[in-house]
Amino acid sequence: MLKKVTSAEVCLGMYIHRFEGSWIDHPFWKARFLLQEPRDLQKIQDSAVTAVWIDIAKGRDCQPPAERAMPVAPVTPPEPAVAPARPTPTTFATSAPGTAISCPQEMAQASAVSAHAKQEVARLFQDVRLGQAIELSEVATVVEQISASVLRHPTALISLTRLRTADEYTYIHSVSVCALMTAVARQMELPAEQVQLAGQAGLLHDVGKMRTPLEVLNKPGKLTDAEFAVMQRHPEEGVALLQQWGAAAEVIDVCLHHHEKFDGTGYPRGLAGTQISLLSRIAAVCDVYDAISSTRPYKTAWSPAEAIRRMAEWQGHFDPQVFQAFVKTLGIYPIGSLVRLSNEQLAVVVEQHPDSLLTPRVRVFFSARSRTPLPQRLLDLARPPANERILRREDPEEWGFRNLQRLWQQA
Repeated sequence: MLKKVTSAEVCLGMYIHRFEGSWIDHPFWKARFLLQEPRDLQKIQDSAVTAVWIDIAKGRDCQPPAERAMPVAPVTPPEPAVAPARPTPTTFATSAPGTAISCPQEMAQASAVSAHAKQEVARLFQDVRLGQAIELSEVATVVEQISASVLRHPTALISLTRLRTADEYTYIHSVSVCALMTAVARQMELPAEQVQLAGQAGLLHDVGKMRTPLEVLNKPGKLTDAEFAVMQRHPEEGVALLQQWGAAAEVIDVCLHHHEKFDGTGYPRGLAGTQISLLSRIAAVCDVYDAISSTRPYKTAWSPAEAIRRMAEWQGHFDPQVFQAFVKTLGIYPIGSLVRLSNEQLAVVVEQHPDSLLTPRVRVFFSARSRTPLPQRLLDLARPPANERILRREDPEEWGFRNLQRLWQQA
């Protein structure tokens, strides 16, 4: 049974189920644990947390007022499984999870969420390679952090996850698909429970790859037919793991069917149309987008705008309604896109307009006519007196631009 108590009422022996507010406000990597150490109690009391949800079926209830001044004997829990030690994370000032803010405002928080999520996913996936089971409550905590960032701003975290090294791909890909699926599920106005399941499914959709031989998973060149057949087994491998851990049916379904195509030409079952669950149809779009917009050992990433343009040409690959919601989430010109304006100036997209796909906020920095840098300026294409419009997207490689991210990451 869950019960909400103030931080002043928290005492040793309580089972912490959830901290009220954002994860950044509290100093613990786990949100659910038995409180038995005085130093952990002190951390809670010294933090910005004002209230805590406790589970009185697993630990101590609130003390009667007369008992609160008395010392509390620590509760001896069952012998825990050995787990890797974790460092105490850096704390950051943060907005409430449900408070919508601008993209530049969310960047610092999204960066912290991305770094923490990558570390957690890397640890969890390493546990899988070592034959250990994943604690799904830990997965839920990471999803909550990602979901809170997406709620504050739908694309800040998604934009940041594109900045990755090749050896981070497997872990950051899972974080990115989690964020993308959460954002699209919200765009489609799915119930809160389905949004949460979408995030969990995104985080775990590729867990079966942890059973794929590393020489196949990390091969820098094209796979042979035999190697591709091995790679294609990762959905079933993932399902076997998720079933062992007691994952939700929706999460298992996405793991199995995220490579199905709307026209029935995907794998492993060749399902078509609405034979594929809605969450799996969402996963199919998000998984492909993140893969083709990421640099791999054997291919250069397409820009966000180029990735969306090419995906739109793949007839039969995606559910049209899901793809439409996906484009509306990211915009026709996603954050980080290089665009040419009607006045022949080049700009980088820094934020989407909530109601218009064609009028994002951009940072102007270069003259296409004279091929010289310009004083940087922010321009909201949706706000008068802005007379400029986007003519077309541009390829950063053709212009020799290597560090455009510094333009859209700055406030």
